[in-house]
Amino acid sequence: MTSEPTGPAESGAPDTVALARIVARQRAEMDRLRDQAATSAVLERAKGAVMALTGCSPDAAGEELSQRAKTAHHTLLEECWITLGGLAPSAPTAAADAPERDAVVHTLRDPDDAHDLGRLGRALVRIGTPQDLARCLLEHLTPSTEPDAVMIFARLPAGGLELVGHAGIDDTLAAQWRQVPPLSGIAAFDALRDGQPRWLEDIETDRERYLLIGDPPERWLSRAWIPVVTKDRADVCIGVLRARGGRFTPAVREHLLAVARLCAGRLRSFAPRREPSTDAAVDAVQTVFDALPGSTMLLTPLRTPSGEVEDYRIEAATEEAFDALGRTGRDLLGLRLLECFPTLAGEPLWEGCRHTLATGETYEGEPFAQQAVVEGVAELSTYSVRITPLGGALAVSWLRHDSSDRQEQRLADVQRLGNLGWANWNLITHDVSWSSQVYTVLDRDPAAGPVRLTALRDLAVPEDAPALTHAVGELVRRGRPCSMPFRIRATDGIRHLRIVAETVTDVHGTPIEVHGFLQDLTAQRSAELALMESEQAIVTQHDVLRAERSLAARLQHALLPLPTRPVQAAGLQVEVAYLPAQSGIHVGGDWFSAIELPNGDALFVVGDVAGHGIDAVANMAQLRFTAKGMVITGSSLTGALARLNTLLLHSRGTHGTATMVLARYSPDGHRLVWAQAGHPPPLLLRDGEPRYLDRPGGMLLGASSAPHFQEAECVLEPGDRLLLYTDGLVERPSEGIDRGFKRLADAVVTHHSDAPGSLGPMLADLLEGDLRDDVCVVDIRVPFADL
Repeated sequence: MTSEPTGPAESGAPDTVALARIVARQRAEMDRLRDQAATSAVLERAKGAVMALTGCSPDAAGEELSQRAKTAHHTLLEECWITLGGLAPSAPTAAADAPERDAVVHTLRDPDDAHDLGRLGRALVRIGTPQDLARCLLEHLTPSTEPDAVMIFARLPAGGLELVGHAGIDDTLAAQWRQVPPLSGIAAFDALRDGQPRWLEDIETDRERYLLIGDPPERWLSRAWIPVVTKDRADVCIGVLRARGGRFTPAVREHLLAVARLCAGRLRSFAPRREPSTDAAVDAVQTVFDALPGSTMLLTPLRTPSGEVEDYRIEAATEEAFDALGRTGRDLLGLRLLECFPTLAGEPLWEGCRHTLATGETYEGEPFAQQAVVEGVAELSTYSVRITPLGGALAVSWLRHDSSDRQEQRLADVQRLGNLGWANWNLITHDVSWSSQVYTVLDRDPAAGPVRLTALRDLAVPEDAPALTHAVGELVRRGRPCSMPFRIRATDGIRHLRIVAETVTDVHGTPIEVHGFLQDLTAQRSAELALMESEQAIVTQHDVLRAERSLAARLQHALLPLPTRPVQAAGLQVEVAYLPAQSGIHVGGDWFSAIELPNGDALFVVGDVAGHGIDAVANMAQLRFTAKGMVITGSSLTGALARLNTLLLHSRGTHGTATMVLARYSPDGHRLVWAQAGHPPPLLLRDGEPRYLDRPGGMLLGASSAPHFQEAECVLEPGDRLLLYTDGLVERPSEGIDRGFKRLADAVVTHHSDAPGSLGPMLADLLEGDLRDDVCVVDIRVPFADL
C-alpha cells in the first residue's frame, strides 16, 4: 500500500480532490493485493500438489507449472486450477496413489470446488470467443450456483457496454441489450465502476435501484454481476442470472469470484479490439474524408460465421460526422455502427444498408429530425441519408437541409394542403409565373403554360365571366385588391375557385405587377351546399312534424278525454291519471276506460299500444271503442280479447301489437272478474298490505293468430284499493321489473289516503321526474259505506 503526503490547501481546508485521488489509489492497491493473495494461494496449493505427486522441491514444482502453462498456452493461474482440479478422484484409484492424493485434497479448503474449477479450466482451453465462454460458464458452473443464464458485457471506449457473450437468453432479448449507453441504474456499470460485485437478491428492492434485464424481469429473481480484472482494470463484467430467488451463500460467492479470476486470462486473449483498420487503402480514404465537407462515414460490414451482417465498422469519417453520444470525426474510427447509434437496428437506415449491400443500388432516405452541433450550437436540424456502395463497403452521407430548403418545402406543403397556388403577372413585360399547384387548381396542363391575367375570364363559366372581368379590370386599372369567387369546368365537373390578388405600383402609383393566389374551394362549397340542403330538409321536416304533433294531440284529447275529478261507477270511486313521456309528435298509445254498463256493472280497461304518433293513436282509438262495444253487447272478457287480437292482425297498414287489462265489477257479490293480454297485473292494497293479483293466462295482442286467454276473479272488500296501470309506471332501462313492482307497492303504502286527489302526489314522488314512457293509471277504491 502506498500513500503520499498532502500539503494544506490555499484556503486552509483539506484539498478534497487530492484526498479523493489518494483514496482511489489506495483502494486500487488493496484490490491488486487481494487478487495477488488469492492467486498466490492457488499457486502454492498447486505447487504442493505437484510436490506430493512427484516428490520435487518447491522451486522445481513452480518451474514445472510454468513450463506446463507455456506449452499449453495457458496462464499460470489457469494451469494451477487445471492441476488442482485433476486431484479430485472421479473413479477408484490405486491404493499406492490414494494417500498422496488424499493428502493434497485435504490441504484444500473445498476439494469439490477445486475439482469444479479444474474442470472449468480444462474447458476454457477449448473456447475461442466470448460467446463460447458464456455457454461454457452456464454448462460448467457448480450445481449449487443454480445458474439459469449468463451474460458477459465488455466496456466500450466511449463508456457504454457491449453484450459480447450470452447463454440461456433468447436472441430477441440479446439484441435489445446488445449495446448499452452509459446510463445510470445499470448494475453491470456499477460493478465495473467500483470494481466490486453486485449481488441482487431481492427483486422488489433491486427494481427500485436498477433497470433489470428480462421480459418480464421476474424471470430471474436473483442476479450476480462480477467484474473481471484484466490489465489492472475491470473492463468485462460477468452476469449470472438465477430463476430462484434468495441470497447467494458465502460458498457460492467465493466460487463465482474464483471463476471470474480464472476467466481473466482467457478474456485477455480474445478481447474485442476497437482500433481503426491499418489498411493502407483505408488510410488513403480517411485522408480524402478529412478534406470533404458534410457528414459522411465509410462502413464495412461485419458478418457472422453464417454470412449474416450483424454490424458495421466505421473505417473513415469526415470531420462533421457525429453519433448519438456526441463523438465526431476521427473519434468514430474503429467503432461499430451500433455503438454510435444503439437504437438503429431495424430502422429504415439499417434496412437501407442491407438493401444497398444486397442489390448495389443507392438508397435515398426520407427526411428526419436530428439534434446536432452546428457552428458550436446544438440545434434540431432536418437530415436525409444517402447510402452508396463503394466496393465491398458503404458510403453513408447525412445531408442537412438548410433553412431555405426547409422554407421552400414548407411553402410547397402549405400549397398542397390548402389546395392553392401563387401566381405573378408582370403588367409591363407581360411575364407570367405560376407555382405548380396553380395548374392543379385550374386543371390545366403545365405544358400549355400560364395565361395572362385578363385571359382568366376565358376559363370561367359564362355566368361568372362578367363579374370576374370587372374585378380584374378594377385591379389592373385602379389597383383595387381583388377577392373574387368564380367557377370553371374541369374534367371532374364544376370547380368552385377563388382568386385573391393585389398590385405592386411604381413611384407614381401605377400598377406594374400583380401577385396573388388561386384556391380550389370545391370541397368547402360542396359542404356548404349540402349543409344548406340539410337545413332546408330539417325545416321542412320540422313543419311536417309540428303539424303531425298538433293533429295527434287533438286526436288524443278528442278520443281520450281526462276527467277533472274522481268519478263514481257501480258504487266505486275511480280516479284516473295520464302522464305523457314527452311533448311533440311522440303522442303515445296508452289509454283507459272507466264506465258503468247498462246493467249496473262497471267496466275498467287499461291498454298500451306499441309505438307513438298517428298510427299509435289510431290503434288506440280502434281498440278502446271496440272493447267497450263488445263488452256492452254481452261479450265475455276473453272473447273480447280474442276478437281484438283478430282486429289487430287484419288491420290494413296499421298492424301493431298491444297489451291490455279488462276488468268487470259486479256490485252484487262485489266480484271483480278480469283478464289480461301480456299486461302487468293489478295491485291490490287491503288493510295496508299490498299484493299483486295472480295473472291469468293471456298473451300480447297482435302476436299470434291463435291466442289463449283466461279469466280470474277477486272479491273486493270495503277499504280496498285497486290500481290498473301501464308498464311505464314500473319499467326502467337500468333495472329489472321486480324492482319496479316493489317500488310501486312501497309508494302505494307510503302515500295511501282516502282523500280525493291523492293519486297525483303519489305518482310525482314515485317517478321523480324520470318519465321515459307514457304512464296511465286507473285508481279504484271501495268505500267503507259500500257494504
